[in-house]
Amino acid sequence: MPLTKLRAFLDQNNVKYMLISHPIAHTTEGIAAKIHIPKRELAKTVMVLLDGRLTMAVVPASAMVGLTKLKRYVGADVTELAKESDFRDRFPDCEPGAMPPFGNLYGMNVFADQTLAFGREISFNACSHRELLRMNYADFRDLVKPALMPLAVPKANTVSV
Repeated sequence: MPLTKLRAFLDQNNVKYMLISHPIAHTTEGIAAKIHIPKRELAKTVMVLLDGRLTMAVVPASAMVGLTKLKRYVGADVTELAKESDFRDRFPDCEPGAMPPFGNLYGMNVFADQTLAFGREISFNACSHRELLRMNYADFRDLVKPALMPLAVPKANTVSV
């Protein structure tokens, strides 16, 4: 089970969480469908380069990252989606594309859509395409300290920067 680093961190901080196993899925939409939860209740981690610096952007599975919004919020000159080759080595304990939104464990900033804070809980990939982790949002906020902003955009309105 590849979530050793995340689990150890949560256990050290006495955080209660639930690990949910599910059939393999490579998209958050696929996970939501397989475990029968609304896409808006499942967070996805998107890797973004802000002026060349690797950053995590976290949005509900039902949305996409608004790169223009993020660019304006942080005052970056260049904002782009990272390629897997840009971050594969930063997450040795995770399957590609299954990174949890814990940038603090991997030396990077986390920007999260403010609507995630409205929920009592947050669920996300747990370093695997077969496992999901669910925990209280307040614990996530306290441990990760994400910068909250209106980051999500509907999938039909996605714009490249």
